[in-house]
Amino acid sequence: MPFEPINPPQFPKPIAPYSAGAKAGNTVYVSGVLALGEGGAVLHIGDAAAQTRHVLDVIKITVEAAGGTMADIAMNHIFLKDLNDYAAFNAVYAEYFPGDKPARYCIKCELVKPDCLVEIASVAHLG
Repeated sequence: MPFEPINPPQFPKPIAPYSAGAKAGNTVYVSGVLALGEGGAVLHIGDAAAQTRHVLDVIKITVEAAGGTMADIAMNHIFLKDLNDYAAFNAVYAEYFPGDKPARYCIKCELVKPDCLVEIASVAHLG
């Protein structure tokens, strides 16, 4: 099945060869999102809550560009640089998923940019 790349025009150019999202049928795959600005500059250095908010805002924009909402997200893949940020991450995350919660997993790992603290990739099912 062919897919449609989803690249909202307000996003900065990706730092690698990928699309922000891809829509195949009624499924939207959102690439791993980091708190990055123009030219790949890391935003909100040292603030896991602010990075989480930025990441989830980007995911929201991507899913909406594909015709969905945050309520359509069924799965989140979460990567944290430091598990000491888990509580701050969860406090912000809960704001974006106030109703039924998507499935998820969370692992501790190094991220592509040393100042990034949070990365999330999502899968949404529309309709």
